[in-house]
Amino acid sequence: MVKKFIPDWTEKAPEPYSYRSIFKWGNPETFKHPNPKLYQELKQIFQLDDSYFQHKTNEGRQQVQYKKPVNLTQNQIKALAEIVGYDNVSTNEYDRLKFATGKTLEEALKLRKGIIERVADCVVHPRNVEDVQKIVAYCNKHKIPIYVYGGGSSVNFGLRPAKGGVTLVLSTHMNKILNVNETNQTVTVQAGILGPALEEALNNAQKLFGTKYNYTCGHFPQSFEYSSVGGWIVTLGSGQSSSYYGDAYDLVISMKWVTPVGTFTTKDYAATATGPKVNDIMKGCEGTFGVLVEVTWKIFRYMPENRKRFGFIFKTFVDAINASREISQGEFGMPAVFRISDEEETHIGLKLYGIDGTVLDKFMQLRGYKPMQRCLFIGSAEGEKHFTKNIKKQVKKICKKHGGMYITGLPTRMWEPGRYKDPYLREDLNDYGILIDTLETSVKWDNLHHVHKAVRQFIKSRPQTVCMTHASHFYSHGTNLYFIYIMKTDDINEYIQFQDGIIDTIAKSGGSLSHHHGVGRMLAPWMEEHIGKEQMAVLRAIKKHFDPNNIMNPGGQLGLDLKDKNWRKIK
Repeated sequence: MVKKFIPDWTEKAPEPYSYRSIFKWGNPETFKHPNPKLYQELKQIFQLDDSYFQHKTNEGRQQVQYKKPVNLTQNQIKALAEIVGYDNVSTNEYDRLKFATGKTLEEALKLRKGIIERVADCVVHPRNVEDVQKIVAYCNKHKIPIYVYGGGSSVNFGLRPAKGGVTLVLSTHMNKILNVNETNQTVTVQAGILGPALEEALNNAQKLFGTKYNYTCGHFPQSFEYSSVGGWIVTLGSGQSSSYYGDAYDLVISMKWVTPVGTFTTKDYAATATGPKVNDIMKGCEGTFGVLVEVTWKIFRYMPENRKRFGFIFKTFVDAINASREISQGEFGMPAVFRISDEEETHIGLKLYGIDGTVLDKFMQLRGYKPMQRCLFIGSAEGEKHFTKNIKKQVKKICKKHGGMYITGLPTRMWEPGRYKDPYLREDLNDYGILIDTLETSVKWDNLHHVHKAVRQFIKSRPQTVCMTHASHFYSHGTNLYFIYIMKTDDINEYIQFQDGIIDTIAKSGGSLSHHHGVGRMLAPWMEEHIGKEQMAVLRAIKKHFDPNNIMNPGGQLGLDLKDKNWRKIK
């Protein structure tokens, strides 16, 4: 019997101080590989054979090495060290690059080739609010730029120190739970706490804090394992259970900010009619107004025993969307996980999760749910047991009305263990010159199909390019479209130009510039055209008030001081 060829997918953690240790997604010891069916699909799409996968491209395992001077004086570095302690200040090459780098595909591609652009001059790990206050005051006095690093999962160049200066790493020390208030059902945390630490503590609140109930934070982005609470808020993030719990914007109650003109904490009332809320103004500012140091956040009772899972297959994307809209406007409550995949994503997703070719797959086809036409819906309901039971009942009734066939909760159960693991596929594919990336937008129900069609047409106009789309965050008046595209090229400029074309198509077809990834510097060139000059003028006025010397995340963030729209191109 001939043994089937399997590519040499890496199971080796990145070498310490290597480029790969910076751009690899997530846990250095964690990997996820394309299964045999997905591998065969990729070979067919890109017209490759096994011989192509016998040789990898540059894996980026070389040690970080570059020549970029530190542009702070020794006295300035000493002054920062005297604030936080010498152990909490670094000017070594590796740290200056690591904490200047997010998780965009472009950053990974450039690091594989040893292309180093902007790095921090100095990395500082503040221990507490007082440290941050002193650092901000000192940097404001000496006009030293400040950038903030939480979990490092930015996908839009939000961490790029365009003007050098200081990168503040909040997750090292400022990562604690300060208070659990069961009466108000809130938790107060330092902004650098990462998702898993917060959720684990809340899930065990009875034991750790003596509460009557255990709790959940309700916010589970795909970057959950390596993203911070502060990062969720300043980028207006959304989690995989947002349709029930809400987006980060909805979950944050009050915040403490350190700005160049002073420190303030917003009020934590349930509601207050005291004019436009500064609390809301600060959400989504992406570090351009100040440093978010503390957060008071809504929490919810943790009742996993009441979770109800369900899955449906629809004959068309139109049917799936019509059912989704009726569920979203049904006023009986919302599912937590709520995901609708279009035809192409369903086709590849069924392979990725091992459903393709099974008895369930054959049964679906016999019932008329055909490959590259059918669309998958997976979901779950959370909360009180009668509530979750009713959600499932109502969802089943609506899906049946729109031609959806119930396929049990199995697809959801198969999805759940890997809900944070799909990004780990990126390194495997990139090792062989296959690129996978994402862009997302918010749409209203009445323009959803127009945006979906326009963006797909643009992506598919490039030969041998995959375009998978899902909707995963639902509201009564609309949803989001999350585009995942897979292509093969070794030309970074071609990739940048293609990505810019997708963004431009999203904007021109009527989608929002971003739904939950923030703007950063990637989407900044479209910002003013998207929201208009008057609203940009308001943002710039607020920026000028809080940060008169423009030290907070300068260099194009949110498009507030964008100079070179083509800075991403390799000259």
